[in-house]
Amino acid sequence: MLKDFFYYTKTERRGIIFIIVIIILCLFGSFLISDVVRSPRGGGDKSFNKEYEAFVHSIEVLNRKEYSKFHHTQFNQDVVLASFNPNTVDSLTFLRLGLPRWMVHNILKYRAKGGKFRKPQDFRKIYGMTDERFALLLPYIDIPTVNRDTVRMAVTRDSLPLAKYPIKYASAIKLELNAVDTTELRKIPGVGSGIARMIVRYRQQLGGYYSVQQLEEIHLISSRLSKWFTVDPALIHRLNVNKDGLQRLNAHPYINFYQAKAIVEYRRKRGTIKNLNQLAFYEEFTSADFERMSHYIAFD
Repeated sequence: MLKDFFYYTKTERRGIIFIIVIIILCLFGSFLISDVVRSPRGGGDKSFNKEYEAFVHSIEVLNRKEYSKFHHTQFNQDVVLASFNPNTVDSLTFLRLGLPRWMVHNILKYRAKGGKFRKPQDFRKIYGMTDERFALLLPYIDIPTVNRDTVRMAVTRDSLPLAKYPIKYASAIKLELNAVDTTELRKIPGVGSGIARMIVRYRQQLGGYYSVQQLEEIHLISSRLSKWFTVDPALIHRLNVNKDGLQRLNAHPYINFYQAKAIVEYRRKRGTIKNLNQLAFYEEFTSADFERMSHYIAFD
């Protein structure tokens, strides 16, 4: 009975022997490998241990140097504060000023669509610009303007030789500021072709003047010119905030890109605009903006 229980065929005996041999080899190999692995750390060969530890230490130092170099280059780039014109500088300059890449992308996109920063405070309206960052950059924002002293000299009677402009009005007469051309403007004493073109060009950009004081916006002294002009607001060409597109709205000197975008977005979401008060909840607008825009806006 016992013999039957332990009886194996020839094939089974070969299989058992093969398995036993494999087990013995595995045990012997495991013992041999563990002994080899332990031997360098066992203290039997001190010179080898020192050499091994020095090698590991050098690798760690190298890794730390490489990481430090990469980290400094990618994340701790020094901020270089210098005078800049936000309407003309390139992306690299913005990055050196400490602006993040996504903000630089937004600025360049805004400029590509015709947007301009007319005064340093306009730079604060960039999305994501914090008060702290703007306060840091404000002293370095340099947006060139026409020299007021030069323009004042140009407006005076003695600034241009009368012989160059022989036909001048002897005394003040009233000219309609929204209809007069450059030829008539040049007949005003002290007004030459350059100033005449400035007045007409800005009138075209605005759509017309509602006040002589608006000449101050192109750096002319309105008090010296007011006696020559009358202003008829009925001649102003108005924008239709319910029909004109983003580009047309943004082309107006009193409407920046973000304000134009807010108007178009309001129309898309809420429909017809009947008065400017409907836009009051947008932070892009101030009461002064509404006051200036009201002369150039139509709702029909």
